Amino acid sequence: MPDTRLVLSGLWVATMLTYLWGDVLRIIAGDVTPGEMNGAVPSPGMWLGIAALMLVSIAMVVLNLIVPYPAIRWINVGAAAFVILLSLAGFPYAGPYDNFLIIVSFVWNAMTLWYAWRWIP
Repeated sequence: MPDTRLVLSGLWVATMLTYLWGDVLRIIAGDVTPGEMNGAVPSPGMWLGIAALMLVSIAMVVLNLIVPYPAIRWINVGAAAFVILLSLAGFPYAGPYDNFLIIVSFVWNAMTLWYAWRWIP
């Protein structure tokens, strides 16, 4: 069995790539207008918030490798729960591919919660 830190990092990579693939599909499908979000132009502060949210998965990959146990266990639980709640806030999404990918991300985050919760070194 691989080290739990590596499994958790891998799950965060899978989450990040799932979100990225959804963004790519939205662009390819023509479902987005550049510079707009739901027909409105976001403020620079909103773009900063979006950037920070998208960095959660990236940061978790690194943090899983460097933050000592047990702190990283609880950071994983909190971050995965936060990402799930954030995704639920927008569910259901407009496109079937978006809903499918969000459900896939729920699976990755549920697995992250499960591994982190049961983590005993």
